[in-house]
This record gives sequence, C-alpha cells and structure tokens, in this order.
Amino acid sequence: MRLLFLGDMVGKTGRTAVWEQLPGLISDFRLDFVIVNGENAAGGFGITEEIFRETLAAGADVVTTGNHVWDQRDALIFAPREERFLRPSNFPKGTPGRGSGVYIARNGARVLVANIMGRVFMHPELDDPFQAGERELAACPLGEQADAAIVDFHAEATSEKMCFAHFVDGRASLVVGTHTHQPTADHQILNGGTAYISDAGMCGDYDSSLGMDKEEPLNRFLSKVPKGRFEAATGPATLCGVGVDISDRTGLAEKIAPFRRGPRLEETAPSFWS
Repeated sequence: MRLLFLGDMVGKTGRTAVWEQLPGLISDFRLDFVIVNGENAAGGFGITEEIFRETLAAGADVVTTGNHVWDQRDALIFAPREERFLRPSNFPKGTPGRGSGVYIARNGARVLVANIMGRVFMHPELDDPFQAGERELAACPLGEQADAAIVDFHAEATSEKMCFAHFVDGRASLVVGTHTHQPTADHQILNGGTAYISDAGMCGDYDSSLGMDKEEPLNRFLSKVPKGRFEAATGPATLCGVGVDISDRTGLAEKIAPFRRGPRLEETAPSFWS
C-alpha cells in the first residue's frame, strides 16, 4: 500500500496548494491512501467545515488535527458527524468528535488512523498519550482488524515523539510527528517495522515564521510588545510530508522517504514511487 501523509496546512496558501496538487499526486504516484493534517488551515488557526470538505474533495481520506482543532468554533459543530475528521484521542471524555477511525483505502485495505497529542511543553492535563496509543492499537490490532495502522502524534518534544514510536514499534505501520512545521531528516524504519519521522513539516509558505507572516513574531521577540495579530503568510506554499510503502502481508513499513514540492526547500519525492 502506498500512503502519503501531508503535514499541517497553514492558511489559504497552504490549503490551496494541497487542493490544487493533491489530485495529480494521487494519480501520478498511484496513491492508495492520503492523510492531511488540517489544524492550521483557516488563517493559521483551526479549520472550518468548508475547508475540511474541500480537502476531502481534493482526495484526502482523513484529516487530522491537534492543539488548534477548536480555534474555529465551527469545528465543534461538524466534528461529531464527520467520521473522516479526527481530533486528538486523548482529549477528555465527552469532547466532541472522535480520535480514531478505520477507513478503506483505494486498494481495499483497512487503515486505522489515530490522532494523539503529546503533553510535554503542551497540555499536561491531557490523558496519557502512551496509554491512548495502547488503547487504540489494542482495540484494532494490526493484522487482525486493520491492514495498516497510522498514528499522527501531534507534539512539541522530539523525545516524546521518539519514545512513543518505540513504544508502539511493531504494532503500527507509521508514527508521524506533526506540530512544529519543520520537516526533519530522521525518517527511518524502526527495528520492529514501524516507519517514523519526528515531523512531517507543513504545507505553507516557508518565507515565514512557521507559516505565519514573520513581521509580528519578529517584533515580539525584539520588543516583547504585541503590535497586532499573527497572520498566515501569503507567499507560494511548499507541500511537505512523507511517503510510505506498507506491506500488504504484514502491515508494517517497507520503505519511507520525505516528500517536498514547491519553492524554498529542496524538492524531493520517494524514489520508490518512480
């Protein structure tokens, strides 16, 4: 199975680039399954139902999120009824929406996708992400109820992301880090067969501060006095993510490579998809 994961869409420039390019990527690379993190898609903060639906229409199979999931109040309304929209599964009991689901890929495979958020430097009051991962994978074991299992681990600390991946190694096909918006170079397959990368990067303007117009963040570092709101940068976007080949027999990863397309960053695509 061929899977593409695209990192956090940031603002109009990021989401538009995904909508315009994703149909061609699915066709050109013969992708079986696509996951897109959409938590920064609406002006850099949250996501609306319209943006969610446009992302599905472009070819995404699932949209994951993170700490900005409720920044647009619209999300609280549509989350409970949209099976392909995920918020972190370790949010408190009673939070609207769902944290995981099983979806059918284009090749007929059953794909478990779980969205989990880290606690280090973020939200320590959340449920334990490790136990949340244990619960999700135990409820839908790889090789039994699922042919592939993907975890979007939305976290600040690289150590927490890495330790979570080792914790589920051999029980998940892919653990992909999101949240920091900077693509890392540590893509690898762990000893048990789980593919891993600390951060997939973002789909947004890299002439920026994490996808936001750089003037206000720079001002706050220099003066400590806010002059205005953070606004999403509007320059040309680069798509960043990761491509994975998953064994149809074991559900574990066979190959992993970064994906980048657009200005600013060096473009690359999985060579095993050529």
